[in-house]
Amino acid sequence: MLPALVLTILALALVLFLLYAYRRQMEEMAHILEETPAESNLNLTVQAGGKPARRLCRAVNARLEKGRRLHQEALQRERELKYTMACISHDIRTPLAGAIGYLQLLQEEPEHREAYLAIIGKRLTELDGLLDELFLYTRLQSDLLPLQCQISPLLPPLYEALAQLYPQLEAAGIEPRLRFRREDIAAWVDQEALGRVYKNLIVNAIRHGGGGLAVTAGDSWLRFTNPLGAGPRPDPSRLFDRLYQGDPARGSGGAGLGLAIVRELMEQMEGTASARIEGSELQIELRFRPPPAD
Repeated sequence: MLPALVLTILALALVLFLLYAYRRQMEEMAHILEETPAESNLNLTVQAGGKPARRLCRAVNARLEKGRRLHQEALQRERELKYTMACISHDIRTPLAGAIGYLQLLQEEPEHREAYLAIIGKRLTELDGLLDELFLYTRLQSDLLPLQCQISPLLPPLYEALAQLYPQLEAAGIEPRLRFRREDIAAWVDQEALGRVYKNLIVNAIRHGGGGLAVTAGDSWLRFTNPLGAGPRPDPSRLFDRLYQGDPARGSGGAGLGLAIVRELMEQMEGTASARIEGSELQIELRFRPPPAD
């Protein structure tokens, strides 16, 4: 009888000791979580044995690591946004200063009213385009532009973009050449985002190309081809980087965000955008998530 009682007391003491050890461990973990800064790289450790405690520690450490990663990504996005704003401030001020200057000239020389108003309108249009690019890019970087993707035709938004940009194409002497295997190609896209992708690629060909544009398409892909203009050749590996300009003179308009926006939108639609130079031509290829097989 006595040995059984002793064993029972020892077992109870062991249970109490384990409960005390677990309690101390939980208190220490709570203290560390309460006192450690969010950006700290400190991880929790387990002193009390047992699979549940180790599992809890691994789960908490994984959540801490995820939080640190998200915090670092947010800081990086903030730094990139500040850098972007600083870099394009000159591009924004240039058309604004031009418009203000011609407004002053208009007051002094009203006989040139029509010519000055035309120039002012052009400068304000440039400014509107720059601000639109910046606004869209910041929304994409801040995850404030949720897309509504579904299986949709790829060509109608292209026709609409070409129609909207027809005056600019005509002024640049560009007559687009379209070559499609069939007209009913479709993929997983957001129609509005897809239209913006097309517009940015067409504008890129107008601003930086050598006077031509060809668009070819196959199953779930499109390729925009334009001859390269005079001057330095762009680096295809950097073409989609924000603020990248193939021509250091930056005399073609734009803030260097158009193709960065193309890449961001394509990735959000689960597609890709790539570039390469073939001979004297620049080719930009879009590949989309295809529709499910029947």
